[in-house]
Amino acid sequence: MLAIRPLSGDAEARRCAEMMCSTEPWITIGRTFEESLDIVKDPTREVYVADDDGIAGFVILNMHGAFVGYIQTICVDAKARGGGIGTRLVEFAEERIFADTPNVFLCVSSFNPRARQLYERLGYELIGELKDYLIPGASEFLMRKTIGPLRWRR
Repeated sequence: MLAIRPLSGDAEARRCAEMMCSTEPWITIGRTFEESLDIVKDPTREVYVADDDGIAGFVILNMHGAFVGYIQTICVDAKARGGGIGTRLVEFAEERIFADTPNVFLCVSSFNPRARQLYERLGYELIGELKDYLIPGASEFLMRKTIGPLRWRR
């Protein structure tokens, strides 16, 4: 049974970093294992793993800065894609973020149309395009899902 829980320990961090640097879109972006590990271990981020008798994916959240509630990374193991794990990770991230703020933000690469289709299916709207942001010739699309304005209070 799939459980989403906080990242636990160096071995899990290394597994997530390996998963990130060995799959798209990070291969195209050129992210190394060391860079991936630094991102996974960033103490200012929240990292949660999808555990299905082993780590099948993970999500990294940024709950600080201009875009509070930013999903920085969603990664599903290549062998586990298409089974709903990405959707479960996004839904988990939304629940966590919506507990604190009414907006969820994420970016998706122009060369990752399957991910963009998933986010659109889950109710995300295109906010803007960042041309040549990570690599030349590619864009990052900023997307948002909201349950109300920023100054909204429950």
